[in-house]
Amino acid sequence: MKVLMLTPYLPYPLVSGGQIRTYNLLKHLSKHHEITLFSLIKDESEREHLSELHKYCKNIQLFKRTKNPFVLRNILLAGFSSYPFVVTRNLPLNMKKAVGDELARGSYDLIHAETFYMMPNIPHTKVPIILAEQTIEYLGYQDYMKKANPILRPLLKIDINKIKYWERYFWQKADKLITMSSEDKEFIERVLGKPQNISVVANGVDLDFFSKVKKNLPYDPTVLFVGTFKWLPNIEAVDEIVKKIWPLILQKLPSAKLKIVGFSPTEKIKGYASDSVEVLGGIEDIRQAFAGAHALLAPIRSGKGTRYKVLEAMITGTPVVATTLAAEGLDLKHGENVLIADSSANLAAATVRLLEDNVLQKKLAVAGQSLVKKGYSWDTIAKDLDKVYKEFI
Repeated sequence: MKVLMLTPYLPYPLVSGGQIRTYNLLKHLSKHHEITLFSLIKDESEREHLSELHKYCKNIQLFKRTKNPFVLRNILLAGFSSYPFVVTRNLPLNMKKAVGDELARGSYDLIHAETFYMMPNIPHTKVPIILAEQTIEYLGYQDYMKKANPILRPLLKIDINKIKYWERYFWQKADKLITMSSEDKEFIERVLGKPQNISVVANGVDLDFFSKVKKNLPYDPTVLFVGTFKWLPNIEAVDEIVKKIWPLILQKLPSAKLKIVGFSPTEKIKGYASDSVEVLGGIEDIRQAFAGAHALLAPIRSGKGTRYKVLEAMITGTPVVATTLAAEGLDLKHGENVLIADSSANLAAATVRLLEDNVLQKKLAVAGQSLVKKGYSWDTIAKDLDKVYKEFI
């Protein structure tokens, strides 16, 4: 099939979860489909990565969005149009026309849009549209609004209502909707009050890449947090770890160490560094972080979708302690392949229990690896998406 894919980021390098997902799907789908990629970039230097993507894409067109989202044009568009800020910052002036021109001359079988806020860049067309929702966007912003400055909350509420409206609108406008989990699918159908044409295409892991990890555990019990800090739930998770969970762990295990790994750490997160806390930021090979950790801690409390950090930890033999939400969408069972807890105190207790019990560590590591190998390789996930594509033949 001939597919036009639209993404709000260049799918390489593999810095964010969205990039990891799109890149790996492109790599596998390109074996059976001809894919043209339209992506947004924030900086011209990103063009240096095109050679890697040309291996899998017939053609690529890039469109510039502002490096700083809070420029006057984006703010005014959000303030004086019906679109929310997350749409206006991903709405290059020339993209909609370019998409229309490409569709007119390209004889495409399918349009694949990653995230609802790419949908306004698609003009009216008879070409079927698949919308992949990696998360339920307005839920994350709702959580942020509750913790924001009270002065800003009325403005944020208006913008969140816009997100909610347009997200629901495009869920119904698309010919096919893809979610990352059955929980997300059920949530959307519950919100809309009726069944929808939705398929679940989960996230996955590069088994060849991560299976090469050899654990090299330090003497001190070491806990790892992984996540890009351009995503608000990861910032909130680190805040909770450092302020509420880590002090409780240190009471029981004074020699314990915490490593915080992820691209674009804020100054506040960098300031959490101490004798027991190391803030590494982005590292060249994430496998080394997993190799030296006794456990991954994932206290995620907002956002939807499935968590790459959990899958990557499990395939590297790193046991996971997670909230119910962080484990959502994966076939995980407390005590069998993960430890699940939801309060800060219980997360701390579960982490201490795991760090003190070598037998439990090995049990969860083996079970986690087995689970990921069976159901979460990118080859398996790409086959699921390929089945969705073939519905439109």
